[in-house]
Amino acid sequence: MNTIMRKSVLSVAGLAFAGGVFAGPVAAHANPVDAKPAAAAVQTAAPKPQGEQSHITLNDEQSANVKAIIAATKKAGLPERAAVISIATSLQESKLENLGHLGDRNDHDSLGLFQQRPSSGWGTPEQITDPEYSTTAFLKGLKQVDGWQDMALTDAAQTVQVSAYPDAYAQWEQQATDLVAQHWNS
Repeated sequence: MNTIMRKSVLSVAGLAFAGGVFAGPVAAHANPVDAKPAAAAVQTAAPKPQGEQSHITLNDEQSANVKAIIAATKKAGLPERAAVISIATSLQESKLENLGHLGDRNDHDSLGLFQQRPSSGWGTPEQITDPEYSTTAFLKGLKQVDGWQDMALTDAAQTVQVSAYPDAYAQWEQQATDLVAQHWNS
């Protein structure tokens, strides 16, 4: 950066700082009765997907599981964003397949669409291999996460799932968003 440009940038930054220093104490002593609340920023769209995105082609069983997750989300009275988080989580955990016990390939006693564990209190094996039940259990956990609606998808999913791979959910956000857009009103 040349010297003139650097001085210009530093001058603008200095003015902004000085304005904040002098306006700060004045604003702190303003009469609260006369103060008008600042307009809160409203988020009109879901956050953009983070990082590189993955995509798989779904078979009939996987498509039926997408529809079951959306139906359970609607039944719980939750918005489309909850379905996006749920589907992305299931894409990561099971590729939207309702997995039973996988023998030596199994992660502990993880089962179903969300790889929930009976030993961790998610329900019985029969319950957590039921798509409606497992989705409802996931959504119950999601609703307990303060601010989940405005979190990055991977943070919301990780808070519920407590995965050894906390950032892995992000790669499925675009496909999950597309699937919800395709099936929400069908």
